[in-house]
Amino acid sequence: MGKIALAVIVSLWVIPTTVMVNHIVPEPYMDEIFHIPQAQQYCKGKFGSWDPMITTPPGLYYLSLAHVAALFPGFYWVEAASFSDLCSAAILRSINGVLAVVCSVILYDIVTHLNPTLNDRKAMLHAVVLSLYPLHWFFTFLYYTDVASVTAVLAMYLASLKKHYWFSALIGAFAVIIRQTNIIWVVFVACSGIINISVTHAKHHTKTAESDVSIQHGLAYATGTNTEGFNLRRRRIVKSRDTVEHSSSSSHASSSFSSGFAHEIWSILLTLWYMKWKLLISFSPYLMVVVAFLLFVYWNGSVVLGAKEAHAVTPHFAQMLYFSLVSVLAQAPMHFTITQAVDLFQMFRKSRPLLYFQMFLALVVGLLSVHFFR
Repeated sequence: MGKIALAVIVSLWVIPTTVMVNHIVPEPYMDEIFHIPQAQQYCKGKFGSWDPMITTPPGLYYLSLAHVAALFPGFYWVEAASFSDLCSAAILRSINGVLAVVCSVILYDIVTHLNPTLNDRKAMLHAVVLSLYPLHWFFTFLYYTDVASVTAVLAMYLASLKKHYWFSALIGAFAVIIRQTNIIWVVFVACSGIINISVTHAKHHTKTAESDVSIQHGLAYATGTNTEGFNLRRRRIVKSRDTVEHSSSSSHASSSFSSGFAHEIWSILLTLWYMKWKLLISFSPYLMVVVAFLLFVYWNGSVVLGAKEAHAVTPHFAQMLYFSLVSVLAQAPMHFTITQAVDLFQMFRKSRPLLYFQMFLALVVGLLSVHFFR
Protein backbone atom coordinates (compact mmCIF):
# COMPACT_ATOMS: atom_id res chain seq x y z
CA MET A 1 0.00 0.00 0.00
CA GLY A 2 2.88 2.33 0.81
CA LYS A 3 4.40 2.01 -2.65
CA ILE A 4 1.11 2.72 -4.43
CA ALA A 5 0.44 5.77 -2.26
CA LEU A 6 4.00 6.98 -2.86
CA ALA A 7 3.65 6.59 -6.64
CA VAL A 8 0.39 8.56 -6.54
CA ILE A 9 1.95 11.35 -4.46
CA VAL A 10 4.95 11.71 -6.76
CA SER A 11 2.68 11.62 -9.82
CA LEU A 12 0.64 14.48 -8.37
CA TRP A 13 3.55 16.85 -8.88
CA VAL A 14 5.24 15.17 -11.85
CA ILE A 15 2.25 15.22 -14.21
CA PRO A 16 1.09 18.86 -13.79
CA THR A 17 4.66 20.21 -13.72
CA THR A 18 5.49 18.26 -16.88
CA VAL A 19 2.44 19.69 -18.64
CA MET A 20 3.40 23.20 -17.54
CA VAL A 21 7.03 22.83 -18.68
CA ASN A 22 5.98 21.49 -22.08
CA HIS A 23 3.56 24.39 -22.47
CA ILE A 24 6.14 27.06 -21.57
CA VAL A 25 9.18 25.39 -23.18
CA PRO A 26 7.86 23.29 -26.10
CA GLU A 27 11.17 23.34 -27.99
CA PRO A 28 14.43 21.62 -26.96
CA TYR A 29 16.09 23.49 -24.09
CA MET A 30 19.81 23.67 -23.19
CA ASP A 31 21.49 20.31 -23.92
CA GLU A 32 18.21 18.93 -25.22
CA ILE A 33 19.24 20.42 -28.57
CA PHE A 34 21.65 17.48 -28.79
CA HIS A 35 19.74 14.70 -27.03
CA ILE A 36 16.30 15.08 -28.61
CA PRO A 37 17.46 15.07 -32.27
CA GLN A 38 19.70 12.08 -31.52
CA ALA A 39 16.82 10.16 -29.95
CA GLN A 40 14.65 11.03 -32.96
CA GLN A 41 17.29 9.53 -35.24
CA TYR A 42 17.06 6.30 -33.24
CA CYS A 43 13.27 6.42 -33.56
CA LYS A 44 13.73 6.44 -37.33
CA GLY A 45 15.96 3.37 -37.11
CA LYS A 46 19.16 5.29 -37.93
CA PHE A 47 21.35 3.71 -35.27
CA GLY A 48 24.53 4.54 -37.16
CA SER A 49 23.88 8.26 -36.89
CA TRP A 50 25.65 10.02 -34.03
CA ASP A 51 26.10 13.66 -33.04
CA PRO A 52 29.83 14.20 -32.29
CA MET A 53 28.93 16.76 -29.60
CA ILE A 54 27.20 14.16 -27.40
CA THR A 55 29.51 12.85 -24.68
CA THR A 56 27.35 10.16 -23.04
CA PRO A 57 26.51 6.65 -24.32
CA PRO A 58 23.10 5.91 -25.88
CA GLY A 59 21.51 4.21 -22.87
CA LEU A 60 18.84 6.88 -22.48
CA TYR A 61 17.90 6.55 -26.15
CA TYR A 62 17.38 2.81 -25.76
CA LEU A 63 15.08 3.45 -22.79
CA SER A 64 13.23 6.03 -24.87
CA LEU A 65 12.66 3.52 -27.65
CA ALA A 66 11.12 1.10 -25.15
CA HIS A 67 9.01 3.92 -23.69
CA VAL A 68 7.71 5.04 -27.09
CA ALA A 69 7.08 1.42 -28.10
CA ALA A 70 4.91 0.99 -25.00
CA LEU A 71 2.90 4.09 -25.90
CA PHE A 72 2.70 3.39 -29.63
CA PRO A 73 -0.32 1.02 -29.71
CA GLY A 74 -2.56 3.51 -27.88
CA PHE A 75 -1.47 6.51 -29.96
CA TYR A 76 -1.73 4.50 -33.18
CA TRP A 77 -5.41 3.70 -32.67
CA VAL A 78 -6.19 7.26 -31.61
CA GLU A 79 -4.16 9.28 -34.12
CA ALA A 80 -2.76 6.65 -36.51
CA ALA A 81 0.68 8.22 -36.03
CA SER A 82 3.91 6.60 -37.14
CA PHE A 83 6.50 5.46 -34.61
CA SER A 84 8.95 8.26 -35.43
CA ASP A 85 6.18 10.89 -35.10
CA LEU A 86 5.73 9.95 -31.46
CA CYS A 87 9.31 10.92 -30.63
CA SER A 88 8.43 14.54 -29.94
CA ALA A 89 10.05 16.60 -27.21
CA ALA A 90 7.05 16.13 -24.91
CA ILE A 91 6.95 12.33 -25.31
CA LEU A 92 10.70 11.98 -24.88
CA ARG A 93 10.63 14.14 -21.76
CA SER A 94 7.86 12.00 -20.29
CA ILE A 95 10.27 9.07 -19.90
CA ASN A 96 11.96 10.97 -17.06
CA GLY A 97 8.59 11.56 -15.42
CA VAL A 98 7.96 7.81 -15.42
CA LEU A 99 11.47 7.14 -14.14
CA ALA A 100 11.00 9.70 -11.35
CA VAL A 101 8.04 7.67 -10.05
CA VAL A 102 10.03 4.43 -10.37
CA CYS A 103 12.96 6.08 -8.59
CA SER A 104 10.76 7.07 -5.65
CA VAL A 105 9.57 3.48 -5.26
CA ILE A 106 13.17 2.23 -5.33
CA LEU A 107 14.03 4.81 -2.66
CA TYR A 108 11.15 3.46 -0.55
CA ASP A 109 12.53 -0.08 -0.85
CA ILE A 110 16.03 1.08 0.10
CA VAL A 111 14.75 3.00 3.12
CA THR A 112 12.67 0.07 4.38
CA HIS A 113 15.57 -2.33 3.82
CA LEU A 114 18.04 -0.18 5.74
CA ASN A 115 15.48 0.71 8.45
CA PRO A 116 13.14 -2.27 8.87
CA THR A 117 11.57 -0.77 12.00
CA LEU A 118 10.13 2.23 10.11
CA ASN A 119 6.40 2.10 9.45
CA ASP A 120 4.98 2.72 5.99
CA ARG A 121 4.14 6.35 6.65
CA LYS A 122 7.66 7.32 7.79
CA ALA A 123 9.31 5.31 5.02
CA MET A 124 7.05 6.99 2.47
CA LEU A 125 7.89 10.42 3.92
CA HIS A 126 11.62 9.68 3.63
CA ALA A 127 11.18 8.62 0.00
CA VAL A 128 9.13 11.74 -0.82
CA VAL A 129 11.74 14.05 0.71
CA LEU A 130 14.56 12.32 -1.19
CA SER A 131 12.54 12.48 -4.42
CA LEU A 132 12.34 16.25 -4.01
CA TYR A 133 16.11 16.64 -4.07
CA PRO A 134 16.49 19.85 -6.14
CA LEU A 135 18.81 18.62 -8.89
CA HIS A 136 16.84 15.41 -9.32
CA TRP A 137 13.53 17.31 -9.33
CA PHE A 138 14.68 19.86 -11.93
CA PHE A 139 15.85 17.33 -14.50
CA THR A 140 12.70 15.24 -14.10
CA PHE A 141 10.96 17.51 -16.59
CA LEU A 142 13.69 17.69 -19.25
CA TYR A 143 15.22 15.12 -21.58
CA TYR A 144 18.53 14.62 -19.78
CA THR A 145 20.37 11.52 -18.57
CA ASP A 146 20.28 12.50 -14.89
CA VAL A 147 17.01 10.86 -13.78
CA ALA A 148 17.64 7.65 -15.72
CA SER A 149 21.16 7.55 -14.33
CA VAL A 150 20.04 7.98 -10.70
CA THR A 151 17.28 5.40 -11.11
CA ALA A 152 19.69 2.81 -12.51
CA VAL A 153 22.28 3.45 -9.79
CA LEU A 154 19.70 3.17 -7.00
CA ALA A 155 18.29 -0.03 -8.55
CA MET A 156 21.82 -1.43 -8.64
CA TYR A 157 22.30 -0.53 -4.96
CA LEU A 158 18.96 -2.08 -3.95
CA ALA A 159 19.79 -5.32 -5.74
CA SER A 160 23.16 -5.38 -3.94
CA LEU A 161 21.48 -4.86 -0.56
CA LYS A 162 19.30 -7.89 -1.34
CA LYS A 163 22.48 -9.83 -2.28
CA HIS A 164 21.48 -10.27 -5.93
CA TYR A 165 24.99 -9.41 -7.07
CA TRP A 166 24.79 -10.65 -10.66
CA PHE A 167 21.58 -8.74 -11.27
CA SER A 168 23.03 -5.71 -9.51
CA ALA A 169 26.13 -5.75 -11.73
CA LEU A 170 23.93 -6.12 -14.82
CA ILE A 171 21.99 -3.00 -13.83
CA GLY A 172 25.30 -1.31 -13.09
CA ALA A 173 26.52 -2.09 -16.60
CA PHE A 174 23.39 -0.48 -18.02
CA ALA A 175 23.91 2.51 -15.70
CA VAL A 176 27.34 2.96 -17.28
CA ILE A 177 25.73 2.81 -20.72
CA ILE A 178 23.45 5.66 -19.64
CA ARG A 179 26.29 7.73 -18.18
CA GLN A 180 29.83 6.42 -18.15
CA THR A 181 30.82 8.17 -14.90
CA ASN A 182 28.48 5.74 -13.13
CA ILE A 183 31.43 3.35 -13.08
CA ILE A 184 32.36 5.14 -9.84
CA TRP A 185 29.03 4.10 -8.34
CA VAL A 186 29.53 0.52 -9.55
CA VAL A 187 32.78 0.43 -7.56
CA PHE A 188 31.03 2.09 -4.60
CA VAL A 189 28.20 -0.47 -4.55
CA ALA A 190 30.68 -3.34 -4.81
CA CYS A 191 32.81 -1.98 -1.95
CA SER A 192 29.69 -1.34 0.13
CA GLY A 193 28.55 -4.92 -0.38
CA ILE A 194 31.98 -6.28 0.52
CA ILE A 195 32.11 -4.24 3.73
CA ASN A 196 28.59 -5.30 4.71
CA ILE A 197 29.47 -8.97 4.26
CA SER A 198 32.71 -8.61 6.23
CA VAL A 199 30.98 -6.81 9.11
CA THR A 200 28.19 -9.40 9.22
CA HIS A 201 30.75 -12.21 9.15
CA ALA A 202 32.76 -10.60 11.96
CA LYS A 203 29.64 -10.13 14.13
CA HIS A 204 28.59 -13.73 13.53
CA HIS A 205 31.98 -15.08 14.61
CA THR A 206 32.02 -12.76 17.60
CA LYS A 207 28.71 -14.23 18.79
CA THR A 208 30.02 -17.73 18.08
CA ALA A 209 33.17 -17.05 20.08
CA GLU A 210 31.15 -15.70 23.02
CA SER A 211 28.89 -18.77 22.88
CA ASP A 212 31.94 -21.08 22.84
CA VAL A 213 33.41 -19.33 25.88
CA SER A 214 30.13 -19.74 27.80
CA ILE A 215 29.95 -23.45 26.94
CA GLN A 216 33.57 -24.02 27.92
CA HIS A 217 33.12 -22.26 31.27
CA GLY A 218 30.02 -24.35 31.94
CA LEU A 219 31.89 -27.54 31.04
CA ALA A 220 34.79 -26.64 33.31
CA TYR A 221 32.41 -25.87 36.17
CA ALA A 222 30.47 -29.10 35.72
CA THR A 223 33.43 -31.47 35.33
CA GLY A 224 36.00 -29.66 37.42
CA THR A 225 38.48 -29.78 34.51
CA ASN A 226 40.53 -27.04 32.93
CA THR A 227 39.79 -26.31 29.29
CA GLU A 228 42.81 -24.05 28.80
CA GLY A 229 44.81 -26.74 27.03
CA PHE A 230 41.88 -27.48 24.72
CA ASN A 231 41.54 -23.76 23.97
CA LEU A 232 45.25 -23.50 23.17
CA ARG A 233 45.14 -26.44 20.78
CA ARG A 234 41.99 -25.04 19.15
CA ARG A 235 43.67 -21.67 18.63
CA ARG A 236 46.65 -23.35 16.99
CA ILE A 237 44.43 -25.30 14.59
CA VAL A 238 42.28 -22.40 13.47
CA LYS A 239 44.66 -19.55 14.17
CA SER A 240 43.57 -17.40 11.25
CA ARG A 241 39.87 -17.59 12.11
CA ASP A 242 40.50 -16.88 15.80
CA THR A 243 42.56 -13.84 14.81
CA VAL A 244 39.57 -12.51 12.93
CA GLU A 245 37.28 -13.30 15.86
CA HIS A 246 39.59 -11.64 18.36
CA SER A 247 39.94 -8.55 16.19
CA SER A 248 36.18 -8.40 15.73
CA SER A 249 35.58 -8.78 19.48
CA SER A 250 38.11 -6.10 20.39
CA SER A 251 36.63 -3.79 17.77
CA HIS A 252 33.15 -4.30 19.20
CA ALA A 253 34.31 -3.76 22.78
CA SER A 254 36.24 -0.57 22.03
CA SER A 255 33.71 1.01 19.68
CA SER A 256 32.92 3.66 22.29
CA PHE A 257 36.52 4.85 22.44
CA SER A 258 38.41 7.02 19.99
CA SER A 259 40.51 4.07 18.87
CA GLY A 260 37.43 1.98 18.11
CA PHE A 261 37.31 3.09 14.50
CA ALA A 262 40.90 1.94 13.87
CA HIS A 263 40.15 -1.43 15.47
CA GLU A 264 37.03 -1.79 13.35
CA ILE A 265 38.96 -1.03 10.15
CA TRP A 266 41.63 -3.55 11.12
CA SER A 267 38.97 -6.16 11.87
CA ILE A 268 37.34 -5.58 8.48
CA LEU A 269 40.69 -5.91 6.69
CA LEU A 270 41.45 -9.19 8.44
CA THR A 271 37.99 -10.50 7.62
CA LEU A 272 38.40 -9.48 3.97
CA TRP A 273 41.68 -11.38 3.79
CA TYR A 274 40.10 -14.45 5.40
CA MET A 275 37.15 -14.36 2.95
CA LYS A 276 39.08 -13.19 -0.13
CA TRP A 277 38.18 -16.09 -2.44
CA LYS A 278 34.51 -16.11 -1.47
CA LEU A 279 34.29 -12.34 -1.98
CA LEU A 280 36.12 -12.54 -5.29
CA ILE A 281 33.60 -15.08 -6.61
CA SER A 282 30.57 -13.21 -5.27
CA PHE A 283 31.63 -9.81 -6.57
CA SER A 284 33.30 -10.89 -9.80
CA PRO A 285 30.37 -9.48 -11.87
CA TYR A 286 31.29 -5.96 -10.74
CA LEU A 287 34.90 -6.66 -11.63
CA MET A 288 33.79 -7.67 -15.12
CA VAL A 289 31.97 -4.35 -15.53
CA VAL A 290 35.04 -2.39 -14.39
CA VAL A 291 37.36 -4.32 -16.71
CA ALA A 292 34.98 -3.82 -19.64
CA PHE A 293 34.89 -0.09 -18.91
CA LEU A 294 38.69 0.13 -18.80
CA LEU A 295 38.89 -1.68 -22.14
CA PHE A 296 36.38 0.79 -23.58
CA VAL A 297 38.43 3.77 -22.36
CA TYR A 298 41.57 2.25 -23.88
CA TRP A 299 39.81 1.60 -27.20
CA ASN A 300 38.03 4.96 -27.27
CA GLY A 301 41.02 6.99 -26.12
CA SER A 302 38.86 8.90 -23.65
CA VAL A 303 36.08 8.49 -21.11
CA VAL A 304 33.62 10.53 -23.19
CA LEU A 305 32.32 9.69 -26.66
CA GLY A 306 32.22 13.13 -28.26
CA ALA A 307 33.80 16.56 -27.72
CA LYS A 308 36.86 14.88 -26.23
CA GLU A 309 38.97 18.04 -26.29
CA ALA A 310 36.47 19.89 -24.07
CA HIS A 311 36.07 16.96 -21.65
CA ALA A 312 39.62 15.85 -20.90
CA VAL A 313 40.16 13.93 -17.65
CA THR A 314 41.92 16.10 -15.06
CA PRO A 315 42.11 16.12 -11.24
CA HIS A 316 39.22 18.05 -9.77
CA PHE A 317 39.55 17.90 -5.99
CA ALA A 318 37.33 20.95 -5.58
CA GLN A 319 34.43 18.83 -6.87
CA MET A 320 34.84 16.58 -3.83
CA LEU A 321 34.55 19.65 -1.60
CA TYR A 322 31.37 20.78 -3.37
CA PHE A 323 29.87 17.29 -3.13
CA SER A 324 30.73 17.00 0.57
CA LEU A 325 29.25 20.40 1.40
CA VAL A 326 26.00 19.75 -0.48
CA SER A 327 25.67 16.26 1.02
CA VAL A 328 26.23 17.52 4.58
CA LEU A 329 23.74 20.35 4.21
CA ALA A 330 21.14 18.06 2.64
CA GLN A 331 21.43 15.37 5.32
CA ALA A 332 21.99 17.59 8.36
CA PRO A 333 18.28 17.85 9.30
CA MET A 334 17.99 14.06 9.39
CA HIS A 335 21.26 13.20 11.17
CA PHE A 336 22.17 16.28 13.23
CA THR A 337 20.21 17.30 16.34
CA ILE A 338 20.37 20.40 18.53
CA THR A 339 21.88 18.33 21.35
CA GLN A 340 24.68 17.18 19.07
CA ALA A 341 25.28 20.77 17.99
CA VAL A 342 25.61 21.88 21.64
CA ASP A 343 27.99 19.01 22.41
CA LEU A 344 30.07 19.85 19.34
CA PHE A 345 30.23 23.53 20.33
CA GLN A 346 31.36 22.64 23.86
CA MET A 347 34.01 20.30 22.48
CA PHE A 348 35.32 23.10 20.27
CA ARG A 349 35.48 25.46 23.25
CA LYS A 350 37.59 23.00 25.21
CA SER A 351 40.11 22.51 22.37
CA ARG A 352 40.40 25.90 20.71
CA PRO A 353 44.05 25.58 19.55
CA LEU A 354 43.29 22.31 17.80
CA LEU A 355 40.13 23.80 16.30
CA TYR A 356 42.00 26.82 14.93
CA PHE A 357 44.66 24.58 13.46
CA GLN A 358 42.07 22.33 11.79
CA MET A 359 40.19 25.31 10.36
CA PHE A 360 43.40 26.83 9.03
CA LEU A 361 44.46 23.51 7.48
CA ALA A 362 41.02 23.00 5.88
CA LEU A 363 41.12 26.57 4.50
CA VAL A 364 44.56 26.04 2.97
CA VAL A 365 43.60 22.71 1.42
CA GLY A 366 40.37 24.21 0.05
CA LEU A 367 42.16 27.21 -1.49
CA LEU A 368 44.84 25.03 -3.10
CA SER A 369 42.22 22.64 -4.45
CA VAL A 370 40.17 25.43 -6.00
CA HIS A 371 43.19 27.34 -7.35
CA PHE A 372 45.12 24.47 -8.94
CA PHE A 373 42.42 21.84 -9.65
CA ARG A 374 39.28 23.74 -10.67
